[in-house]
Amino acid sequence: QVQLVESGGGSVQAGGSLRLSCAASGYTYSTYRMGWFRQAPGKEREGVAAIGRDGWTRYADSVKGRFTISQDNAKSTLYLQMNSLKPEDTAVYYCAADTRGWVATLSRDAYGYWGQGTQVTVSS
Repeated sequence: QVQLVESGGGSVQAGGSLRLSCAASGYTYSTYRMGWFRQAPGKEREGVAAIGRDGWTRYADSVKGRFTISQDNAKSTLYLQMNSLKPEDTAVYYCAADTRGWVATLSRDAYGYWGQGTQVTVSS
């Protein structure tokens, strides 16, 4: 079955960087579109970055210019490079996969498979 395992979270000071990874297994990675989401305490889960099966990407306005989504199809791994981190980026970050669609989307409802999440904490 599909499994998504995130790693790379941690604590960092404002202005710092982190790189999240999501190792996928149980399916042919390149046939799915992928996304990164985050959920802060008391808030809804929101889309951060996504990559479609065509390789095009989409970002939330709050992270444009600071975060970069990428993937290594040979390793079946999705990445999220996060630079210039801010305290408001603090959240649990999840990767997600969808087999039905083609273009990148930040819509939570589009994804049927989710990882367990990794905590990112940014201190001021």
